[in-house]
Amino acid sequence: MSDVTIRELRHHGGAVVDRAAGGEHITITRGGTPVAELRPVAPPSLGAAALLARWRRLPSVEPRRFRTDLDDVLNADL
Repeated sequence: MSDVTIRELRHHGGAVVDRAAGGEHITITRGGTPVAELRPVAPPSLGAAALLARWRRLPSVEPRRFRTDLDDVLNADL
């Protein structure tokens, strides 16, 4: 989290908002005292219909082939 003064917010508001939109949490200060926080907005949650549509588009998995692929990549001695 970083601090931004009221003056900096006034003069560089667009850049400060862009930083927040990029995921940064910003504390706005006045005279060195925190007065507000600026943070990114959480993305909207997906509804049941959208989740089901995504699930239906997932490729099928063959368990034995998947296990063989894992064994080829991972060291079983660990």
